[in-house]
Amino acid sequence: MWILRTVDDSAPEKTFRVLPGGVRTLGRAARADFILDAPLVSRVHCRLTALPTGELEVKDLDSTNGTFINGRRIETARLAPGDRLGVGRVELVALHDADYESSLTPAS
Repeated sequence: MWILRTVDDSAPEKTFRVLPGGVRTLGRAARADFILDAPLVSRVHCRLTALPTGELEVKDLDSTNGTFINGRRIETARLAPGDRLGVGRVELVALHDADYESSLTPAS
């Protein structure tokens, strides 16, 4: 399972989960699977696909302001754990479920 978590300290954290084989859309409209009501986010901004290989593919859906991975505008790309997904003014970090669990555990 892939987890996308917002990294903006000025707003409450949002967490989105994409199950193996899952296809989800992200945007500000009620018809999007993951709703992100924020400036510069298109109604249906991008599609997230958990591929059979275990990778997470992101496809921009002709959004007005673009979709970015690690600051680089993309049309279609694959995320690796730790990559930053930029949608409008929102940044999300991509994690595998095991990486997510370890990020919640305080360091000793």
